[in-house]
Amino acid sequence: MKKLMLTVAITVGTILTSNAQSDSKVVQLGAKGGVNFASVTGDDFDSPDSRTSFNAGIVAEVPYSERFSLQAEVFYSGQGFEVEDINVAGVNFDTNKVEYQLDYIQVSLLAKVYLIEGLNVYAGPQIGFKVNEEIDCESGDVNVDDTMLPEAQDFDFSGTVGAGYKFDNGFFVDARYNYGFSDLIKDTDSHNSVIQAGVGFMF
Repeated sequence: MKKLMLTVAITVGTILTSNAQSDSKVVQLGAKGGVNFASVTGDDFDSPDSRTSFNAGIVAEVPYSERFSLQAEVFYSGQGFEVEDINVAGVNFDTNKVEYQLDYIQVSLLAKVYLIEGLNVYAGPQIGFKVNEEIDCESGDVNVDDTMLPEAQDFDFSGTVGAGYKFDNGFFVDARYNYGFSDLIKDTDSHNSVIQAGVGFMF
């Protein structure tokens, strides 16, 4: 939690410092939310189905010109994947679907380019702090600590690319793809893979 708070503080400090050095508009603050279609890629995972969840958080954008700005974000992101079943130490979680839930607080810093008025593309790094990990099945939720399954790492470093449109009234829509560069589980070829679509409003 201390590392999360420190990262958030550094991100906010960076965006505010950038605003002080900018000769354009002031920081625009906003809120956003949307849907996640999350899964895991890599040789150690056999193409699991995606988990449908949500994301919600706050954004801060500093424009440097009509075409370029920096955007910082802090948001909750429901990630993970679905499989038909999981067998742990001879115990089968017998169900039609097993949802492996991995929930994060994500902190991102994006470089944003406006192609035309309103229409923008962006990319940048993202750090995820795991806040929940459990298995959801018909027989009930199961803590990963109570099984022999390896736990996901506490931190996830990923990259984000996306596009959006911001209307004159501050309302915006966007879609993005997040790919985890760090291993989801230590010493395995496993990476978070998330498609997000959402809406928001800049005040």
